[in-house]
Amino acid sequence: MNQTISYERFFQRATGNKPFAFQSRLAGEKWPDLLDIPTGLGKTAAVTLAWLWRRGWRHGGRAETPDPGTPRRLVWCLPMRVLVEQTEENIKKWLDQLGIHSNAGDGKVSVHLLMGGEPDLKTWAEHPEEDMVLIGTQDMLLSRALMRGYGMSRYQWPIHFALLHNDCLWAFDEVQLMGAGLATSAQLDAFRRSFLLAKNSRSLWLSATLNRDWLATVDLQPHMASLDTLTIDDEDRTQTRERLEAVKTLHKAAVVLTKDANNKQGLDAYLDALAERVLQSHVDTAQTLVIVNRVDRAQQLFRKLQERREGKSDLLIHARFRAAERAALSDRLRKESGTDRIIIATQAIEAGVDLSSKTLITELAPWASLVQRFGRCNRYGEHNADGARIFWLDIEDDADVLPYDTETLAQAREKLATLDNAGPQNLPPTDSERPLSAVLRRKDLLDLFNTDPDLSGFDVDISSYIRDTGTPGVQVFWREFDEDPNNPAPQPRPQRAELCPVSISQAKAVSKRKDVTLWRWDALDDAWVKLDRSPRPGMTLLIRTTDGGYDEQVGFEAALKKPPVPVIMLQSPNEQNAFGEDWPSQQAKSIALPAHLSHVATQAKDLCQAVGETTHAAALVRAGRWHDLGKLHEIFQKSMYRCKNAVGRTPLAKSDCVGRMKHERKFFRHELASMLAWLAQHDNEPDADLIAYLIAAHHGKIRMSLRSMPSEEASEGVKRFARGVWEGDVLPALDFDGEHSDETTLQLALMELGEGEQGPSWTERTLRLLDEHGPFRLAWMESLVRLADWRASREEQLDPPACDNDKHELDNSHSPVAVPEPRATAADSPPPPAAQSGAQHGLRGRAGEPTDAGSRTHTPHAATRHLETTFGVLSYAAGARPTSSSAATNHRHTIRSDRPCTPTFGIWPRAWTIFRQNLTTAGSKCCPSPKAACSAFIPLPISTAASAAYSWTG
Repeated sequence: MNQTISYERFFQRATGNKPFAFQSRLAGEKWPDLLDIPTGLGKTAAVTLAWLWRRGWRHGGRAETPDPGTPRRLVWCLPMRVLVEQTEENIKKWLDQLGIHSNAGDGKVSVHLLMGGEPDLKTWAEHPEEDMVLIGTQDMLLSRALMRGYGMSRYQWPIHFALLHNDCLWAFDEVQLMGAGLATSAQLDAFRRSFLLAKNSRSLWLSATLNRDWLATVDLQPHMASLDTLTIDDEDRTQTRERLEAVKTLHKAAVVLTKDANNKQGLDAYLDALAERVLQSHVDTAQTLVIVNRVDRAQQLFRKLQERREGKSDLLIHARFRAAERAALSDRLRKESGTDRIIIATQAIEAGVDLSSKTLITELAPWASLVQRFGRCNRYGEHNADGARIFWLDIEDDADVLPYDTETLAQAREKLATLDNAGPQNLPPTDSERPLSAVLRRKDLLDLFNTDPDLSGFDVDISSYIRDTGTPGVQVFWREFDEDPNNPAPQPRPQRAELCPVSISQAKAVSKRKDVTLWRWDALDDAWVKLDRSPRPGMTLLIRTTDGGYDEQVGFEAALKKPPVPVIMLQSPNEQNAFGEDWPSQQAKSIALPAHLSHVATQAKDLCQAVGETTHAAALVRAGRWHDLGKLHEIFQKSMYRCKNAVGRTPLAKSDCVGRMKHERKFFRHELASMLAWLAQHDNEPDADLIAYLIAAHHGKIRMSLRSMPSEEASEGVKRFARGVWEGDVLPALDFDGEHSDETTLQLALMELGEGEQGPSWTERTLRLLDEHGPFRLAWMESLVRLADWRASREEQLDPPACDNDKHELDNSHSPVAVPEPRATAADSPPPPAAQSGAQHGLRGRAGEPTDAGSRTHTPHAATRHLETTFGVLSYAAGARPTSSSAATNHRHTIRSDRPCTPTFGIWPRAWTIFRQNLTTAGSKCCPSPKAACSAFIPLPISTAASAAYSWTG
C-alpha cells in the first residue's frame, strides 16, 4: 500500500495528474507483453514512468536498486514521424519535473531521437551504461535492428544493432499502423529469446485496437501462450467514464471519392466539394480536424482553404516536412489556441497525437485506423455538453484507394453502417487479420549481420520487412552549391533538421525532372556522386537549393520548381565517413601509439565493469590493447607525420597535422594489419579468433568478410592484398602496456576459402564466431571495444588541469631536496643517451628538436628533475640509465605532489602507463586517469623503464 501511495506521488509530480489504476499496476506488477488500452488514457506516461520507477529513479535521482528485469534503455518505436517530437517533449517534461533529466554522460536519464542525421549517431551510443529513452519511427529503429540503419553510415550499423538488442525495453506503440513492421517486431523478439544475449531485452506492444493474433508469427507462435496482456478493469472504467462515454455522433457525408478523381479535373472537383463541406461543418469557436489518406490531396485541400481563410491559423500536418519545419508545426499545434482553427492532416496524425477536435471529417480507412482517428474527436469528453460530430467520406471501390486496399475499406464501411455514435464504448473490436507480408527468418537475420555490400555495390533490401503499405522512403536535404557538391570540398553530412522524408515514388518523380540532379554519398569514392539508378529505400540524397521541390508551408512537392529552397544553417559541419578515412586519428594533440593502446585497454576494462560484462571482459580488454597495432605500418605513420619533414622515431596513434588525412594506399585499413599481427603471434591461444574479430571490427569497416576493394591495386609481384594491406608488409616490434609484439611480416592467406597457410579462412573463423555467440552478443562485444576506443580518444584530447609550474620546480622551491641527502649519494651521471631515448625522453634538453616524435613538446620550463626517494635523491637522468642491477627495479620511491597536476599526455606515454599501473598496484586511489589530481605521498615500485620518463605539467 505504501508503495502504491509513493508511486502515485511520483506519477503526479511528473505529470500533474494522479495515475489511473492500470498505470499504477504497470509500475508494480510483472511487465506485460501487451498493453490493450483505449485512446486518450495515457499509455506513453504509463510505460515511461513505470520504467523509471522500476529502474529505481525517484524525485531528484536514483534511490532504489534497479529491477533486474527492467532493461536500462527504453525504446519508443512509433509508426509515424509526427508522433516523435510530441513523445520527446512529453518525456523530457516529465523527467524535468522529477529532476532527473540530463544529457548523456551526466549520470541521469537522457532522451534521444533516432531520426537520421548526425545527432542520433554517437551521443547516445557512447554511454551504454546509462539509463536513457530512445525515440524513433519504425523505419529508423527497425532498420537499425536489422543491421541496415536508414540515414546513417554503414560503419555504425553494428553499434546501433548491438545496443538495440541488448538491455532494451522496446515499446511498439499503435501497432495497428505498423504493417509489415509488426511481424518483424514479433520475429525479432522471438530471436532474442533463442539467440544468446549479453543483456536481457523484452518487448511491449501497445494499442487501443490490439488483436493478439497479429503477433502469432512463425517463430513467436510457440511463445504466444506465455504472453501476458494488461488492460483496463472496473476501477479504470470508473475513473475514465467521462472519456469512455464521450459523445461523438457519426454521419456519412455526401462527398464521395470516385474514380473521376483519378484525373486532375475530377480530383479538383472532389477537393472543391470537400473544402465546402469542411467550411459548412466547422464551428468557429472550436477546432476542426480533417484527415485524408494521401499527402498530395492534403496539400491541395490546404491551399484551397487558405484562399478562403486568409489570416487564419490553420495547419497542414503530414510526414513530408523537414525536421526543422515539422518541429515548428508541432510547436504551433500544441501552443496556439484551437479556437477557429482547421487542421488538414494525413494518417500521420491519427495515432498518439495529443489532439482533440469538436468536428472530425475523415476519408474511409481500415477499421483500426478509423478507431484511432475517432480518438482525436472529443478526446477528453470536453464537448459532452454540446456534442461533437464525426463525418466520414466514402471511397468507391474503383477509385484510388491507396495506400489501402479495397477489401479492408469494405470491412470498415460495413462496420460504419451499423453505428451512429463513435464513442469508445460503442466501437466493435478489431477483428481483421494481420495483413500478409514478408516475414524475417533466422537465416535472413544472420545474413544481415555481414555489413559488406554485394559485388555490385548493393545491400540486401530490407524494406519489405518494415512496411507493406508503400515502400519505405528516402531522405533528402538541400544545400547551396554551383554544379558539383564536391567543389571545393565534399558537402558535409546532413544534420537532422535538414532531412525531409519522401516516398520512393516522390524521389523518382524528382529524379525524372531534366533540370534536377540527385546526389548520393559514395564511401568508396569518398565523394558525392550522381544518382544513376532508381532511388532505393533508406538512401539519403542531396539536392541543390535552386532545384526546388520544397515549400516551408506545404512540405515536399516533386513538381515545385520555385522559389529556391531555404537552406538550414549548419550548427557545425559533420565529416563524411569514407571507407579509407581515418578522421578519428586526426586530432588536436599528437598521441603516441603505446599510450593509446594502454588507454583503450583501460577504458575497455572500465566499460565492461560499468555495464556488467564479466564473461568476455578479458578478451575485450586484450582486443583493446592490440586494436591499433597496425598503425605501426609505414603507410599509416607517413600519414601521421605528413606535415613533418620526416617520420619521427615515436609511432603515433593520433596526429596533430591539419588537413584531411589520406593514405598513400587509397583503401588502407590499419585494423586489418592489427588483426593479422595478432593472429601471427597468438593464433593458438584461447579466444584468439574472437580477439582477432574484435580488433578487425573496431571501425566497422572490416568484419565478416575479407576481400580486395573493387578498384584496389597493388605493386607488381604482390601475391595477395586487401584493404590497402599487401602481403609481405612488415610491422616493426613494439613494447606496449606490458605486452610485446615481435617484428611481423603480414600474410593474407586468410582471404582464401578453406584451410590454408594460416589455418581456417577469415570467413570460416567469423562464421564460427557468429554461430558460437549469436549476432546479438557478438555485436555487443564488438561495440564495447569500439566505444572504449572512442572514450580513450576523447580523454586523450582533454586539457589537463592547470598547475603552477614554478611552485613545483624543486631547484627553486625545494632546494633542500635538490641535493643528495646525507644518508645517500646521488647517482652517477649517466652515459650519453641513445638517440632514441634522447629524443623520446627529452634528456639533455633535446625534447622538441626536429628529430623527436613531432608532438609539439618543448623543454619544460620547470620540470621536476629529481625524485625524492627513501634511498636518497635521484635525478631523472640517473633513473633513465640502463642498469643491470635488479635492486633498481625493487626500490620503493616516494613522489610528492602538493598540487593537482597531470602527467603530460602523449609525450612519454610508456612511463605514464607504467606509473598509473604502479599506482593501481600500490592500492592508491590517486591518479586513476590522466585528468585526476594527485596529492599526498604515494609509495610505489618504479621500474627502470618507468623512472626513465616521468614528466609533470607542474
